[in-house]
Parts: sequence; C-alpha cells; structure tokens
Amino acid sequence: MSSNVTGTKSSLEYDFKSATDNRKSSKKISSLMALSPFIKKYWVGIAFASIVLLITAAISLVIPIAVRYVVDSFNEGSTVLMDRYFSFAILIASFFALGTALRFYLVTRIGERIVADIRSAVFSRVIKMSPQFFENILTGEVLSRLTTDTTLILSVVSSSVSFALRNVLIFIGGIILMIYTSIKLSSLVLLLVPVIILPLLMLGRTLRRLSKESQDKIADSSGVASEMLRAAQTVQANTYESTVIGFFDSLTETAFKKAKDRIFVRSIITALIIIIVFSGIVGVLWIGARDVRLEIMTVGELVQFIIYSVLVAGSVAAISEIYGELQRASGATERLIELLELKDPIKESENPIKIQGSVAGKVCFENVSFTYPMQKDSKSLKSVGFEIFPGETVAFVGPSGAGKTTIFKLLTRFYDASHGSIKVDGYEINQLSKNDLRKLFSLVPQDVEIFASTAAENIRFGRGSASDLEVREASKAADAHYFITNLPNGYDTYVGERGIMLSGGQKQRIAIARAILRDAPILLLDEATSSLDVESELSIRRAVEKLSKNRTTLIIAHRLSTVKKADKIVVMDEGQIVAIGTHSSLVKENGLYAKLAKLQFSD
Repeated sequence: MSSNVTGTKSSLEYDFKSATDNRKSSKKISSLMALSPFIKKYWVGIAFASIVLLITAAISLVIPIAVRYVVDSFNEGSTVLMDRYFSFAILIASFFALGTALRFYLVTRIGERIVADIRSAVFSRVIKMSPQFFENILTGEVLSRLTTDTTLILSVVSSSVSFALRNVLIFIGGIILMIYTSIKLSSLVLLLVPVIILPLLMLGRTLRRLSKESQDKIADSSGVASEMLRAAQTVQANTYESTVIGFFDSLTETAFKKAKDRIFVRSIITALIIIIVFSGIVGVLWIGARDVRLEIMTVGELVQFIIYSVLVAGSVAAISEIYGELQRASGATERLIELLELKDPIKESENPIKIQGSVAGKVCFENVSFTYPMQKDSKSLKSVGFEIFPGETVAFVGPSGAGKTTIFKLLTRFYDASHGSIKVDGYEINQLSKNDLRKLFSLVPQDVEIFASTAAENIRFGRGSASDLEVREASKAADAHYFITNLPNGYDTYVGERGIMLSGGQKQRIAIARAILRDAPILLLDEATSSLDVESELSIRRAVEKLSKNRTTLIIAHRLSTVKKADKIVVMDEGQIVAIGTHSSLVKENGLYAKLAKLQFSD
C-alpha cells in the first residue's frame, strides 16, 4: 500500500475561486447547450410539444388568410358565403387557443421538471464537497445559484425557448406569405431586417456582460445576507446591526446599479426596434393603401398583408426580448455548470477496498504532516505519529491551535494529509471509499449542528432508519430524555433553525445522543462535555464510559474528569506530539501536561 496521503491545495484539480475569477468576459448563448444532458431525458415530451408548437404556429399563419376572405366577402352579395368564412375564422381561432394552451402546459411542465433535476444535481454535488471547497465560497453564493439562477433558467426552458421558436416560425412563415401576398410591399419590409439586426449585434455583447455582472452582484449580497442572518444573535449582541445593514445596503445598491444599466441597454434595444419596425410598417401601409386605390390589390389582400406584417414585427420584437432573457440565462447556466463540474479535492480511490469482517477500531498515524489550504505559511501538524489499539480510550490535550481537532478532520478525511500515512485496522484510509470510512465513526463535534426540525429527527440524523424506541433509548443514554419530554411537544417539538430553542448544553446532549444512536466502532468526542453543567457532565461521562467499553474512543477534552480515566493521553503543542502517557505519569514529568493540569484541569 502507498505510504503517502496526498491532497493539498496545490494538487487540486479544480479551484473554484480561480475558475470563477478567470471566466471569460464574453458569454455566449451557446452556453445553454450545457443543459442538454438534463433536457435529453425528456425528449419524448419535448418532441410532442414541438409538434404542437408547429401546428399552432401554422394555424396562426392561416388566420390572416381567413380574415382576408372575410373582408373580401363584404362586397359579395351572398351572406351564406360570408357566414361560412366567419365560422371558419372562429374555428381556426378555437384550434389556435387549444393548441396554445396545450403547448403552454407541456412546455411549462417539462421546464419545471428539468429545473428541479438541475437543482437536485447541483445540491447533490455541493453537499458532497469537502470543507476545503467551502473555504473558497460563501454558502449564500451557492444558495443564490440554486434559487436565482435556476429561476432564470426556468423562465427560459419553460417559456422563452418555445416562445422564441414559435416566433421564429411565424417570422419565417410570415415573410413567405407576405411575399406571396405582395412582392412589392414585402421587398420594402425586408429592407428593414438589416436595420433591425444591427442594434442587436451592437448592443448584445454589452447586454450579455451587464447581465452576468448583475447576477454576480446579487449572489454577493445573498452570500452576506445568509451569513449575517445565521449569526443574527452575535450581530445584535455586539450592536453591529447598523454596520451590517450598511454593508448589505451597499452590496444591494451595487447590484441595483448593475441591473439598472442592464435594463437601460435593453430599453434602448427595444425602443430602436419598435421605432424602426413600426415606422417601416406605416410607410409600407401607406404605399399599400395607394395600391388599393389604384385597384392593384384588394382590401382583403391589404388586410392580410397588414396582419402578416404585424405578426412578423411582433415576432421580431419578441425575439429581441427573448434574446435578452437568453443572455441572462446563459450566464446563470455557466454559474450552475461550474458547480456541477466541481471536482472534490478529497479524491475517492479509483478502486476502493472493502473492509473484510467486523472493524476492531485500531487507529495509526505514521509521520503525518498537514497544512490547511488557506494557511500555507504554517503547518497544523508536523510529523505526528501514534497508535491506538482497539477498545482504547485516548485523550488529546493541549492549548488551542495545537492540532487536536485537525487529527479528527484527517481521520474522517474531511482533509487529506500532506505527508504520511493514516490507517484504520491496517487499511490506508485513502484506499477506502469516503462513505465506508465515515461509517466507522460516531462524531460529536465541538460546534454542534442542530437542524430546523424536531428533536427526534435531530437525534435520528445519526441513523435514519432508527425506530422511535431506539431514538428514545439513545436520548436517555445521553441524558437528553428529561429535557426533551419537557419541551412543548416532547420529541416532536420543532427546535428552530440551528436549534435556537435549545441551550448549549441541550444541543450538546442531542449531538451525543445522535452519536450513541449511530453505534459506530470508533467514537470521536471533540470537546463533547464543554457546554454541560457538572451534573449533566457526570451523566454524560457515565454514558460515554459505558459506550466506550467495546469501542475505540478518541476524546478532545480540557476537563480533568474526562482525561484522568483515559487509557493514555496524547499531549500536543504547535502541531506536534510532545508527550504520551497516563495522567499520573505525565503529571510526574512536570511538563506541558502538568502545567495544563494546574491551569485548566483543577477542580
């Protein structure tokens, strides 16, 4: 087996921040093609919707012909023929209405399904990313992409694309039928096309850039808002509200200015197109009216040509509007695809090994060194080596920043060591799948995460298949049963976002119950009793001692009561192991541990 575990910042396959910063300033609508894997799955529904789209577009082009015959029938003496033309026009309009409704239903439903798939895929990708990824991006930035960006894509997939195709068909069909109706008038109208396209090409790039910048600024403000709202109590406790509000307002104002610039450019494009198109139409109609007087064409033919002109002009205006939407959606697509294409810096083994038989729980660090990616100038661990035998309880002590928590992070592969080897039961951890590896541990972290759910569901997070009875038994073992039953709805009480209804000690006990329920062979306790009162600590210690009997237990603790009964104590300082021994032997050495015992462990 390899003796090295690699995975430092320098070896990352994908650095999210640099990839975001180095994006090309020019974004193309072709970026939307990146959505094709999601769209292909629903090709049958899309094909059916496309057929309906073609039919409705064809019907809309038939309507002017029906109107022509209705108008020309005014001068004929037969009311029966006129009634027949009117009935035919109503029938065509009815088919058009039904086809349009069916197209809207099909396309919108498929659009919602595709965007739901995109959201699921992005969330699934991001939730599996190692902590190293979240050092480079705010959570709010990811949330912005999951919400704002997918909403933009939804508008494109569910309506804009089909609307654009429909208008393209109407434009092409309308031009052909205009030429069929009057070559002379059509030639004059076609002269307007280059004049319409020119502003689109000139201002399109600017609009694209402003749309992208606008989305980025919205994401920035969302990131700050998410972070500050999660820390609302800290903000208020430090009377920092006005500063935070000012900062958020500044970001929001910047986003507004970018949006204002984008809206201004789109307004100019719309105004230019409308002026050019309708001025041209008026001029063409003027000539057409003269031709009617000269009996070169009938009134019905002129009306037919007018309707086709309006349809073509409307389709051009709609396409210009949709073009702007597509520009914005292309930027949103690229931002989402960036997340989907992320490569986790903590790589899975290409051929992961399956652990044979039951896990004894032996842990071995051999000459392990590690530097956090964002702290390249200082090593967090320096040539650390130790061995923990199955069933042992080992305590890690030392001042803050000594590297104790880093041991846990490396052991669970939240990060990979720069050098050295880490083994569990003789298996190199980087040769196991991350999922299989993490099933070996029950972790109680220093900063407990409580979810916005019920007390029972928070405990069940340790093992989703656990029964209500098992949840209660774990709760009792963690000394959490009493306070949970006194909550308004007992185990079904909603504890609020981040467990705002619970005290620090109550959160800690729920986390310990979660670890007990998980029932893994190796128990990791990171300051597990730091938020508990003395009475609760005694209960927890008894539960931990009972739980530890058949498990390997690693404890990070500052309290003497927790450390004293450990089979051995690993003393760390500045990323190195300075001593290993029992409580009594380390006190006799009169080293760092003895000093810590006097300062921090005194009862």
